Amino acid sequence: MTRCHSDQVQQRASEAGAGPGSGVLVLAGTPIGDVDDASPRLRAELAGADVVAAEDTRRLRALLQRMGVTTQARVVSYFEGNEAARTGELVEALQGGARVVVATDAGMPSVSDPGYRLVAAAVEAGIRVTSVPGPSAVLTSLALSGLPVDRFCFEGFLSRKAGERSRQLARLTTEPRTMVFFEAPHRTAETLAAMVEAFGAERPGAVCRELTKTYEEVVRGSLAELAAWAAEEVRGEVTLVVSGALEPEADLEGAAAEVAELVAGGVRLKPAVAEVAERSGVARNALYAAALELTRQRKAP
Repeated sequence: MTRCHSDQVQQRASEAGAGPGSGVLVLAGTPIGDVDDASPRLRAELAGADVVAAEDTRRLRALLQRMGVTTQARVVSYFEGNEAARTGELVEALQGGARVVVATDAGMPSVSDPGYRLVAAAVEAGIRVTSVPGPSAVLTSLALSGLPVDRFCFEGFLSRKAGERSRQLARLTTEPRTMVFFEAPHRTAETLAAMVEAFGAERPGAVCRELTKTYEEVVRGSLAELAAWAAEEVRGEVTLVVSGALEPEADLEGAAAEVAELVAGGVRLKPAVAEVAERSGVARNALYAAALELTRQRKAP
């Protein structure tokens, strides 16, 4: 392997050792599948780090090998089981001037992965926090789903317990934004069946698996269709994207009738339209046109 050299990283490394409080915490986004998605900056940061906190040290070393990068950093494990205990140790290293890079198995640290506690502690200690942007399963699955992406929410992993999962989904039945979930492959069919119960069989969705990998697959359809598809064995990393609830259709005809009644009682048309539109949620322009036509019809002999 060849070491990834960078004047920028060398400068950062010297700055990192400049003294107490000069350390920097770097959240490093790693490839979610294809190693060619690794950015030059990711390579430089891993090569020049003083400490690398890895969700899985074996996976990190495998990633370094595939990228052709070596590092002299002290590599420590940082995962759900030791995150609380190790955070203090890493903050001490940062306060001592170290450049600490956090890398999870895939994607951005702290997004359903270790990192949040360390970021919060570093911010509290006045330490600079920055990131190496990288591939995101959330955004990639949204883009590929074919569902609306102008507004969305990320719900992470649902509970493994059926009762709590049902309660979580029940709270989302009226959520209007497109929803993104992570799920384990062996629980995908069960989760989709629970979504059918909560959201209805016809709610559109997509199952995105093995994103950016050789066997990448995106299956789109109704939740009922997806649940039937998932009844067969599902393999690989899975992201579920589910359409939000449709907004209730406003009653244009009823709202126009309300406006007409107000006009008949002496209220001018524009103020009547404004009042009813705000109360009913009907688009003002459409309501004005419908109310105007209805008023004319009622005045006609």
